[in-house]
Amino acid sequence: MADKPIRADKASAVAELTENFRNSGATVLTEYRGLTVAQLTQLRRALGQTATYGVAKNTLAKRAAAEAGIDGLDELFTGPTALTFVSGDVVEAAKGLRDFAKANPLLVIKGGVFEGKAITAAEVTKLADLESREVLLAKLAGAMKANLSKAAAVLQAPLSKAVRTAAALQDKKREQEEQAA
Repeated sequence: MADKPIRADKASAVAELTENFRNSGATVLTEYRGLTVAQLTQLRRALGQTATYGVAKNTLAKRAAAEAGIDGLDELFTGPTALTFVSGDVVEAAKGLRDFAKANPLLVIKGGVFEGKAITAAEVTKLADLESREVLLAKLAGAMKANLSKAAAVLQAPLSKAVRTAAALQDKKREQEEQAA
């Protein structure tokens, strides 16, 4: 990128975009050509409170990504580009974009950034296919609880076996005393 001086309004826009790139857990780039304002409003609602969706000028967005230390996005900044900055659950936002793109084929997911690294549109779809954070945590908790129950049963088995052996020896001794008597 050439180091041409930029106007103050453009500099503030680049600074804001750079800050968004740095503070977001993920950023997804989309092409919105052909979507109405009502559809874009519907998309913003579908993304929820943890993601912001906005249109950005490609040259400013490229410069902001470079200033944020993100490489590999330059080829995605073609045509009309909108950026989704995700500050919360990345999977939830990716699902919202994927589902909206299925219902509105004019929205095209180009790719994005996840944890500071460029990802492809296919990888954004893979993120959307994951279960939500809450479901994954619930499954993990269930698996941990099951393993703890198994461990308790394994640790308890020798003790219960010893008790049963002692009871069997007492029964055998009692039988022997009854036979001797």
